[in-house]
This record gives sequence, structure tokens and C-alpha cells, in this order.
Amino acid sequence: MGKLFGTDGIRGVANVDLDIHLAMKVGQAVGIVIREEKGSAPVFTIGNDTRLSGDMLESAIVAGLCASGADVMVLGVVPTPAIAFITAQSKADAGIVISASHNPFQDNGIKIFNGEGFKLSDELERRVEELVLSDSPLPSMVCEKIGKVLRKNQDWIDKYIEHVASSAQTPIAGLKVFIDCSNGAAARTASALFSRFHLDLEIIKFHPNGVNINDKCGSTDTSFLSRAVASEGYDIGIAFDGDADRCIIIDEKGQIVDGDSIMGVCGLAMQREGRLRNNTIVATVMSNLGFHEFAAQNGISLECTAVGDRNVLERMLEGGYVLGGEQSGHLIFLDHATTGDGQLAAIQFLSVLCASGKRVSELVAEIPRYPQVLINVPVSGGNAAKAAIMASEQLKAAIAEEEAALAGKGRILVRPSGTEAKIRVMVEAPTEETAQQTADRLAKLIKT
Repeated sequence: MGKLFGTDGIRGVANVDLDIHLAMKVGQAVGIVIREEKGSAPVFTIGNDTRLSGDMLESAIVAGLCASGADVMVLGVVPTPAIAFITAQSKADAGIVISASHNPFQDNGIKIFNGEGFKLSDELERRVEELVLSDSPLPSMVCEKIGKVLRKNQDWIDKYIEHVASSAQTPIAGLKVFIDCSNGAAARTASALFSRFHLDLEIIKFHPNGVNINDKCGSTDTSFLSRAVASEGYDIGIAFDGDADRCIIIDEKGQIVDGDSIMGVCGLAMQREGRLRNNTIVATVMSNLGFHEFAAQNGISLECTAVGDRNVLERMLEGGYVLGGEQSGHLIFLDHATTGDGQLAAIQFLSVLCASGKRVSELVAEIPRYPQVLINVPVSGGNAAKAAIMASEQLKAAIAEEEAALAGKGRILVRPSGTEAKIRVMVEAPTEETAQQTADRLAKLIKT
């Protein structure tokens, strides 16, 4: 992890960690780096989610890009995966998303895609970072070499919606569906996408006001959606996060179906249809032990990486695999997308659900789930503080002691967040009580 780029781009509190000066310099630096790679003036796409700071940061980044000589296709509010898709399909040279994904509204971030729609390589990120952190002024183009802004790009968003809709393997119809857009980027696309199918559709949280993104809604807080689905007779609930690259499902009983179970359901269907390349799913170390058991019982190889969709995608590309993702609902269907796409994941799940003739709870019943507790412990002091805590001998000894107490009948994972000022404590155990108590003890130690 660099000084600017974390596991998912640059992220911080708007106008504190990420202000217009940094944003403009990032725009100018990435324009210079991509121009050097291409050997001529590049074309960028750029979009953002619904955060109040999005317009401000977009203006700064676009100014930096144009100063570097790049032309910029401005798409406005749009899901992160749409930028990846449009960048590749329009043959742009790179794409930028202004978003902090599932974080609260005061945070924002910058994600960069290459011309093929994949996250920018570590090497190019390092070159951008070096330019941004340099004390020397960055070179700017003059006269006719200054870049321009390209607008009127709704056609490309319509093409993205058509692409996601066409990914369904079987007809989607006859379901009563409740969708939570998290007051985020899905508010621009969800209605047009899901209205293409014969569904009894209800969509909520699609009125963003700049500060209500991810606020008690979406994939990080499904409490209202769960109650509504169960009490009002919906077949399924679907929740996205702020930039719509994640998806969490709610079954007809109001129970959460997380990324592990979505991958299990879709992966098994793909295996039976001969589409699960190399018979492998790529997950992360956060995936539940029950998912591991399910995969083994069905002859599916499960490869696990460090947390982060970048790590998952890297392993997928190395192994030639087509399905991977995270328990959090960040899922990659590489036959259809180059990055995690919440709406595409929902379409894939709905397609399998309709073909099965089962209820959602029946479909996921085959995938066992060990009791799992996750506690996010806030940390002040940035990356240095997180590193110091993780290096603590006292913490290491406590983890070893708790693991010994579990006697091989559970799992403990303590890791620094790559996107927030938090240490994440995850415990799996035979009972919910044991998992909670173990996690509480470790979280208390980290706090002190």
C-alpha cells in the first residue's frame, strides 16, 4: 500500500485528506502518466457517486486532466462498474471514478481504471503517486494542446444497462422484488435496468441529496429492507452500496444472503452448465468456513486471497478463473465485467433463482454458515497507527491465546482496513456466543 493509494484507490475525508488541490494534482499526474504510456493525448472517462463533494472533486480532477492535455468524457453520477465498461467499450485510454463506495458521505475517493476497464496497475499507480508527491511543479499543456470536456454521453449509460440486462442466462420474471439503491449511483440505473424484466418491482432509497448516501440503508445496513421483504411478502430483496459495485441479497424471510452465498449459488449453476472455468471460485480469507465446506462437497476448488477486490481479480486473471469476490458482496463475473458489479451480480442471482423454481432460502440452504462476528474498531492516527497496532506483541499473544482456546474449531482474523481508519476483528466459532465473546475481548484490547 502506498502513501496515497490503498486497496481501492485514494480515499479520505473530503477537504481534509482529499481536497481540491490534491484532486487536481492527481488528475494532472494520471493524465501525464497515461500520455507517456500512449505516446499521444489520451481520452478519459470520469464519473462519480452522489456524495456532496463529488461535483467539487470532479471539477478539480477534470481541470488537472485537461491541463495535462487529456480530453475528458464526463458522465456524471454513474455506478463504478459502468465507468469500467464504458472506458473499455468507448476505447478511452483510462477512466476515473470519484467515490468512497460504502463509506459515509463525508468520505470520498478516486479510483482509476486502465483502457481495458481493469484497475490501474500497481506500477502506474506508483508513477502517479511519485508525481503527486513531488515538490516539482507538474508540466501543463498550452495553446491547442490543452484538453477539452466531452459531454452528452447518455447513450453510453444506456449501453451499459443493456449489457448488464443481456447477461441473464435464463428469463427473469414473476418475482416480487424490493431494491434498495442506498441513495447512491444505482439511483441513476436501477429503475431502467430492472424494469426491463417482468417483475413486481419496488425501488427505495433512490433520492440522493448529497449526504444520505449509505445512511442507514444499502448493503451496509439492510435492517429496513429485511423487515419490509419479510412483512410485505416479497420474494427477494436486493441492496447496493453507494457506487453500486456491491450487492447483498435478502431472502423471503428477511435473512441476509451475503457474497459467499451468492458466489456459491451462482458458482454451482455455472459448474452444472460448464461455465465455471477451471472449476474454481476465488474468494478471500474472510469467506466463511461453511462456504469452504460447500465448495468441497460439490467438487469446486476455492482459492482465497488477501482482502480486496484487486487481490481477487489478480488471482482470477492469473488462473484463468471467471468467478470471484468477497463476502461483503463485491462480486466479479469476469465473463461479463472487469470489476465488481452489484447490479450484474443481482441479475446473475435472479437468473439462477428463476431457473431453479425455488425460494431464495431454499436455494441458499445448501451452503452452511458458521457463526461469524465482525467488529470494526476505529483507530486514530492513520496507516501508521494501524501498522503499530498490528505489530504489537501484546495483540499477537492475545490472538494466539484465543486461537488455542478455540482448539481448531473456529478461526480468528485481525487485519487493518485498507479503506478506513479501522482494525477489523473477525471470529468464527461453533456458537454465536463464543464468537462474540472472543471478538469482544480482542476489540477491547485494540481499543486500549
